[in-house]
Amino acid sequence: MRLPIASGLATGAVAIALYPLFQGGDWFWASLGAILTVAGIGTAAGYYALPGWLVPPVQVLGLWVYLTAAFTADEAWGRLVPTTDSMLRLAELLTTGFADIQRFAAPVPDSTGIVLLTCGGVGVIAITVDLLAARLHRAALAGLPLLALFTVPAAVIAEPIGWPAFISGAAGYLGLLVADGRERVSHWGRAVLVRRMSATATARPAASDTGPLRLSGKRIGFTAVALAVLLPALLPTLEPDPFFSFGVGNGRGGGNSVSIPNPIVNLRGQLSLPENTTVLTYRASDGNSRYLRMYSLDVFDGEQWTMSEPKGRPEDRTSEAPMPPPPGQSPSLEVTSATLDVTVSDQVRRLSFLPLPYPATRVTAEGDWRPDRDTLMVFSTRDTAEGLTYRVVTGEPRTAVERLRAAGPPSEAIAERYLALPENLPGEIRQLATRVTERGAGAYEQAIQLQRFFTDDGGFTYDLSTQGHDGPALTNFLIRNRTGYCEQFAASMAVLARVLGIPSRVAIGYTGGGNASGAWQVGTHDSHAWPELYFEGTGWLRFEPTPAGGAGQGSATVPDYTRQQAAPAASSEPSAAPSATSSGPEASGGASANRRDRTLDRDLGGVVTPLDEGVPIAGKIGIGIAVALLVALIPALIRWQLRARRSRLYSRPAPSAGDGDHGAGPGDRPGGGAPERGLPSENAAAGATAGTAGTAGTAGTAGTAVKERVTTGGARREPAVVAAWAELDDALCDYGMSREPSESPRSLARRLARQYAFDPEAAAALARIAAAVERMLYARSGGEIGTLREDLPRVRRALAATVSRGRRIRAVLLPPSTLLRMRALGGRVLDGFDLLENIRLRRPARKGV
Repeated sequence: MRLPIASGLATGAVAIALYPLFQGGDWFWASLGAILTVAGIGTAAGYYALPGWLVPPVQVLGLWVYLTAAFTADEAWGRLVPTTDSMLRLAELLTTGFADIQRFAAPVPDSTGIVLLTCGGVGVIAITVDLLAARLHRAALAGLPLLALFTVPAAVIAEPIGWPAFISGAAGYLGLLVADGRERVSHWGRAVLVRRMSATATARPAASDTGPLRLSGKRIGFTAVALAVLLPALLPTLEPDPFFSFGVGNGRGGGNSVSIPNPIVNLRGQLSLPENTTVLTYRASDGNSRYLRMYSLDVFDGEQWTMSEPKGRPEDRTSEAPMPPPPGQSPSLEVTSATLDVTVSDQVRRLSFLPLPYPATRVTAEGDWRPDRDTLMVFSTRDTAEGLTYRVVTGEPRTAVERLRAAGPPSEAIAERYLALPENLPGEIRQLATRVTERGAGAYEQAIQLQRFFTDDGGFTYDLSTQGHDGPALTNFLIRNRTGYCEQFAASMAVLARVLGIPSRVAIGYTGGGNASGAWQVGTHDSHAWPELYFEGTGWLRFEPTPAGGAGQGSATVPDYTRQQAAPAASSEPSAAPSATSSGPEASGGASANRRDRTLDRDLGGVVTPLDEGVPIAGKIGIGIAVALLVALIPALIRWQLRARRSRLYSRPAPSAGDGDHGAGPGDRPGGGAPERGLPSENAAAGATAGTAGTAGTAGTAGTAVKERVTTGGARREPAVVAAWAELDDALCDYGMSREPSESPRSLARRLARQYAFDPEAAAALARIAAAVERMLYARSGGEIGTLREDLPRVRRALAATVSRGRRIRAVLLPPSTLLRMRALGGRVLDGFDLLENIRLRRPARKGV
């Protein structure tokens, strides 16, 4: 019955990885309740021996009751039993949760619908894991639903999952495998004992010894997790070269860089840098995130989108006047104001355009920054935004659907500039625009239908491995493969809008980013392109044709005013590609693409400046080698520290045995202070292990006697002698010399001096050490012992002279005595898993009638 508990713990450990997706912690406690419900039912089923096929339906029923009690208790009978009203309320909350997930970017708020959706999903995962591990006894396959849960944050957010969450999930899965392994090993058989027993004796079979197998499995699992965490940190990351293009560029991108384009260029998609480099952070007065636009591309020549040269008047400097009024916006239009405090990273250099929400009504920034009156782009020919902190006041129009539907035709100037299309635009594209929208519908309705065509009805797939959107590529994207990334989606919708007579342009900048402690953080993974469409009286409005979420651009959001229900187009437009929301293998660019896209291109025809990533690849390799060497030297450092500590003890004169040196108190040490702790036990442990391994001998009579004598209440304790004997024992272990278990200190000294032909001084030093140990152990009054400061180093040098150079190097770099201690310590740490494995629930035996 340990498997249901292990399954619940594994699910909970993996669920911790979801924390970056939420702003609060309500989701975790609700999910924990679902896991406890499922695990409790599974454990009770084993206790009462329910059939395996019956357990999952009971768990589903229990999860349903738990969700009813937790979220719709007011509609339930007795606040627990589901009713029709509670079922309808749960369905309503689930619908709201799905809508909120599409609306918000991670981290999402802990709304009731989102928490219910998360809790139910984690509960279903817990039931699946319990079914595979505890009912079907396929614990390894239980890793598949756990992996599905673990990859949710990897598919939604751009940042990598933190190593604590990885360790937690890996430990949970390993614990499940260990529990399953122990369950299997325990059924391998029982030892048969043949004994003569009385008639009333009861024979109890001896359990099979699974300890060595469990310990080996734990060591393998622990080592695998440690390597999975440490190795990636030591290996350098490589940036892949971009293999698709958008617009024009000089083709001379640098390495790890943030590209700073000049004003008259296009954005070109590229694979993201290995790290999500922070571009800027901002705080909004209303707490909401906003798209931040830098460039507005208004010219499409059939091959690419480009930008007209911006013009900034001296009298329009942001330091001297507010921003010009937004083009096309009626003075009577109600707006919502908000203030943003933006700080650009000092790693972004030569950025001459400010990322701003649209439309901005006031910009307060140090330097000569000027807006372009037609597009409200703010740029400077003298200053850059590197490390700049500025304030933006935005006046966002309150977009009423009725006003948008009643919008009149655009002005002549707007139509001339933002409806221009090349004469050689393929007829297929013109026909497509009319085919996917309703004939006779208004501009607003057609814009909604275009957006829906890209996100829902057209069968588009988000994928990075595609070419740019010049003439042939645009046709391929819209007519044939329908696979692309944000640049293709934005450019294509803008072209189709112009075909329908809706003024359009392409904006390039950043999505709103992610919220960290109240501040929104925008990184290179948040770079984005989107179309802006013009409606007379309201002005320019953002649309979002790029799929959002795990199957698209994770931080993209759909504006509220585009969620209005529009009449579907009277068209039977076939799907040329699988739906963007499909989960099959054909959606190759979904989850993985979301983590790699949305960085500014390095080949934009502008100035490419290297980003200070800290250390180049060669440096990272060097650091990795240095760290590996430091890790390898840990045993040597521990051995050196232990030898130094012992040396301070045996270098001092030890008091005579008759000076009242009894007990184990502070007075045991010459000159006061606390005696050295742990040396005798360390000596015994190391010696015993070494003797088993065939290197140093076991901690025999002498070592055991030292340990027993110095730990009993009335024994004498000379720290100098104990330290010297422990150091001699470790030296024998390090040099691979044996010590017989029954050898006394004096016998050991005589044998070593004779076997290794010690010189007279070394033999005498070893004899003095042995005599000091024996006097401490056996003599009633041993007299003055004296200092052992010169004796032990002399003996150590004599021992080293008898072994090979390789053995001496190993004794210094990888001392066996320290490795044996580390091995023993690791075994004790790994045995902590037995706390879970030893949980047993037994049914009370029924008394016979």
